[in-house]
Amino acid sequence: MNDSIFFFFYNLAHSSELFDQIVIFVADIFPYIVVILAFLFLIFYKKNFKETILIFFSSAFAWFLAYVLKFLFHTQRPFDLFPNVVSLFPETGYAFPSGHATFFMALAFALFFNHKKIGLSTQAGYLFIFFAFLIGASRIIAGVHFPVDILGGFVLGFFIAFFVKNR
Repeated sequence: MNDSIFFFFYNLAHSSELFDQIVIFVADIFPYIVVILAFLFLIFYKKNFKETILIFFSSAFAWFLAYVLKFLFHTQRPFDLFPNVVSLFPETGYAFPSGHATFFMALAFALFFNHKKIGLSTQAGYLFIFFAFLIGASRIIAGVHFPVDILGGFVLGFFIAFFVKNR
């Protein structure tokens, strides 16, 4: 099933140069923009240094744990397993769990969980959850991750944000 879902998404690539460039942008460049947007949101909206540090700690810890788990699982990337898969950009290292998916889901849910009442912070959380899904899907389309890598990263990121919030 993992392979079938992967090829469904991957087969969207290589059909249009414009689409491939959009996928590359979302998978490889947009994540930096998302981090900057989160930082700006926290600085200008939250104005609470402790909460800002906690949110970024959550994300950084999630990223670190994802990379520790990569070395425990040693999961290959799609282009390592299937010779006909040509990734849209180079990627190295092990695949599971996706560091990008873990980091951005932890960031999104840390923002989502960090509110006193329904408001702008919750809406920002929803927006950043959407960004995490967009980045995750684009990394599958780009041929650098299997769906299970992304799903594992999403689950890990969610739980880390949850546990940091409820420490």
